[in-house]
Amino acid sequence: MKEFDAVIKAALREDIGSGDVTTRFFVPLGTRFYGEMRAKDKGIVCGLEVARRVFELAAKGSRVKIAVKEGARIKKGDVLMKIEGPASILTAERTALNFLQHMSGVATRAALFTAVVKHPRTKIYDTRKTLPGLRAIEKYAAACGGARNHRLGLYDMAMIKDNHVALAGGSAEALARRIKAMRRAKPGLKIELEVQSLAQLKAFLHLGADVIMLDNMGYAAMKKAIALIRSYKGKRPEIEISGGVDLKKAARYSRLGPDRISVGSITSGAKPLDISFEVKTK
Repeated sequence: MKEFDAVIKAALREDIGSGDVTTRFFVPLGTRFYGEMRAKDKGIVCGLEVARRVFELAAKGSRVKIAVKEGARIKKGDVLMKIEGPASILTAERTALNFLQHMSGVATRAALFTAVVKHPRTKIYDTRKTLPGLRAIEKYAAACGGARNHRLGLYDMAMIKDNHVALAGGSAEALARRIKAMRRAKPGLKIELEVQSLAQLKAFLHLGADVIMLDNMGYAAMKKAIALIRSYKGKRPEIEISGGVDLKKAARYSRLGPDRISVGSITSGAKPLDISFEVKTK
């Protein structure tokens, strides 16, 4: 998990600062510890290698044994990780737990959404609603729970939303010119276009977007929109449904057979999974 080193090191600097004063003054030199991370709730575990890396960086000389597979379903009482080492494992424990709990929470929420989708065509996608600085970590966790990753940022996929449409002039002709210019400048870049009504869809469908997002549309309108796109004789875009999707809506929308349902709350609404770290001296 060295690809996450920058985030891990920043978290350790934030927590440790100039030193762990409590451990320094209250733990005798040379004391060795043995600890276990245990699940206190059921869910999907994610972030085991990230937690191991925290101990590697902050508790030199510690030994970590991972007891379950990344992405496994766990239940209350399961031992997830065993750690043996010097007093500095006490210094590393909170940062390791923070990552493991948060990443497991995201993975668990992603798994809840993927479980309610029954249509074989439809996949759940995450969004850019991530904590600043933790996007790579959170998108890894979402994928661990079975979701697909949407664009990583503003740079790797174009998403033409209502504000862009308005500022470009609002007409299909104006959008066509902008899309053509973008394809010349950025060949191979995937373009997604948001529509909020059937009228907009009919006006913009011929523009050649790779993905059409049906944003905050009613169920009946979405049903008609999907039928219209599926029957289109030109380039058929992927179909994405977005906007305030909860578990009940995800299950209902999936019956329409869109290619994508994007869910911001996979990351923004994830609750950390309850995991404890129990330590004793050796």
